[in-house]
Formats: sequence, structure tokens, C-alpha cells
Amino acid sequence: MKPLPTRHPGPTYALLGAALLAVAGIGLALHTEPARSTGGAPAGAPVSVAQVEHRSVTEWDEFSGRVQAVERVEIRPRVTGAIDKIHFDEGQMVKKGQVLFTIDQRPYQAALAQAEASVAAAKARMALAKLEAERSRRLISERAIAQRELDERESGLLSANADLQAGEAAVQNARLNMIYTSITAPVDGRVSRAEITVGNLVSPSTTQALATVVSMTPVYVNFDVDEPTFIRYAARGAAGNAGTKDLMVSVGLATESGYPHPGRIKAFDNQLDTVSGTIRVRAIVDNPNGTLLPGMFARVRTAGGKPVDALLINDKAVGTDQNHSYVMVLGAGNKASYRLVKLGPIVEGARVVREGLTKDDKIVVDGLQRIHPNDVVSPDVVAMFPAPAAAVPAAH
Repeated sequence: MKPLPTRHPGPTYALLGAALLAVAGIGLALHTEPARSTGGAPAGAPVSVAQVEHRSVTEWDEFSGRVQAVERVEIRPRVTGAIDKIHFDEGQMVKKGQVLFTIDQRPYQAALAQAEASVAAAKARMALAKLEAERSRRLISERAIAQRELDERESGLLSANADLQAGEAAVQNARLNMIYTSITAPVDGRVSRAEITVGNLVSPSTTQALATVVSMTPVYVNFDVDEPTFIRYAARGAAGNAGTKDLMVSVGLATESGYPHPGRIKAFDNQLDTVSGTIRVRAIVDNPNGTLLPGMFARVRTAGGKPVDALLINDKAVGTDQNHSYVMVLGAGNKASYRLVKLGPIVEGARVVREGLTKDDKIVVDGLQRIHPNDVVSPDVVAMFPAPAAAVPAAH
């Protein structure tokens, strides 16, 4: 019996087998591939956004200035002599007329006594000349003496009177010199250290001042404003120093918070500095506690005008790009868009925006460094200016 012939699979069966293997492979891949998220597009970077605020504010202009004493006097001697005593401590507050230095008075006491003695002698000569002149007038009427003798007596009387006046002037000068030996404070204020010690010889030609006294209240604060600012103030009546009493200022020191020292503008200078393009302004500020010392650096804030409507943002929302300021505005689809802005001053902790925003805009206030223009973000809406946190009572 002949064996049956072996059958080889035809092309149809080969194709069918390959298809089955492919399906099995896809199924295996589906079972082994990790599950994919079905939640849509991935979330953007988390940022805090806030609505632009719109309210009425009074804008302030800020400047840098220096404190200056209203009165500053160098103490110098008016007579020559040795310093006999110093009557103050360095940095002490002194009153007008208070004795600061005493110059040795003995030479001037002697000069005064001599001048007074000269006056006494002149008075005696005056009395004698007056008697002789009166006697000569009687005798001339009786033709007992010549006219020439009467003229001599009258001349003697005039000379004696002149000598008396000169003596009295010498006494007055000696008394002034005695007064000048006591060097007093010409104004109320704080005295510096003594620049000379007891025993040193001084004179009106001494180049170095013995000390200085500066008044403490009120004080001047001098600062410079640019030409556009001055023109704006002039439009409010400040030109020619008219109406300056209505221009209020506030002053703060470098270490102080805010501007705790109120004052007013006293005067504008009479011309503009053509080099700097600024004009010098002088404010006057009360200083009852002596906090403001002459020479101190001062921060000056002046009211720029009447209250106006303004757009306000938190200053930390502003970024800088070379010489430009910008913010990131939240748009449709939570997309952050780059927006150039023109900024004004800071008013009560808020930055004024002149151009670039509207009151309906929301901007990124926190997380600006984590995003780029046109990025999709995950926004968290917060207040533009968060309220200060309440103080936590201390545990007992």
C-alpha cells in the first residue's frame, strides 16, 4: 500500500496564521502597556492671581533731602584774653544768653576802673570850666574883662565837655569789653564740643570757632525737584513761593518706617540749576524731640495733587525686562500673556499703573518666576493686597 502524500499549507493558510499571531501580539501588548490618563491636558504651573484694584488715591512724590538747622552760629571771641572757664558739656542743650566761655576779666576790670576815673576827672574839669565861663559872662557885662578872655573860657568849657563825652564813651567801651569776656549762646539749641581748652589765648582774629550752636526745632529739610514736578506745583500756585503753605510734606529718616514727621514747603529757589535740571526746595518741619539732626539724610514725600482714580497692583507682581516693566495677565483658557505697563509711584503700599492694564484684568502676583509668556497656568485667586495677619497672643 502506498503512503499518502504529505500536504503542505498553501498561501491562504499561511496568511491566516500570520494574522492570528498579530492579533495575539496586540492583545498581549494591551495587557502589558501601563494605563494612560484619561483626564485631558496636563495641569499648568500653580500661580496666584488677583484682580486689579481701582480706587481713588492721593499720589505722592518722593525725594531725598538733607536736614539743616534754621539757625547755626559759630561761637567766636570778641575780645582778646585767656580762656578762664568753660561752662557747658559737649552736646548739651543751651538757652539763649547762657554763658558758654569766660575770658580772664581782670585786665578789663582794670580798664573799666581807669575809664571811670577818667570820667570823674573830666566831670571835675567840666564843672570848673562851667564856673569860669559863667563868671566871665558876668564880668564882660561889666566890662571888667576883655572879650578875648571870655572866648577862652567858653572854649575851655566846650573842650571840657568834649573830654567828658570821650571819657563816658571809653567807660561804655570798657563795660562792653567786660560783657564780652562772658561768651554766651546767641540762640537756643544744641552746643558742639569745645574746640579749645582752658588757658588758651584767644582773640577776635582767631580763625577757629570756639564751638557751634545749632537750633533744633523747627528744622529745614532741603531737597531738589525736577522741572516737570516744579511746573506741576507751580500750576497749583507755588510759583514765586505763593501758596507754598498749602504744599504739605512728610519726612522720614533712613531707619524709620513711613514718614512720621509732618511739615510744609517754605520756599522754592529763584532759579533752576541748568546742569541738573532741578530746583532747590526748602521745607520746614517741627522737631520737638530733636530726632532730626542737621546733616541727616531724609526721605521726603510731597502731595502730588488732589485725589484721583487710579489702577493699583501689588508691586511684587511687576517684572522687569531690560528697561521695561511688565506683568503677566490671565487670559482665556488660563493662559498667561505678557503685558508691558507704565508705572506710577507707590501710594500706601500699592503701585499705581499709568498704562497697560484695565480694572477688569487679573494678573499673576505670585509665581511669576515659574512661568513664561503664553504658558497655561493653574491659577489660585487671592486678594491683591492681603490683610495683615492678626497678632497671635503669647502663651502663658
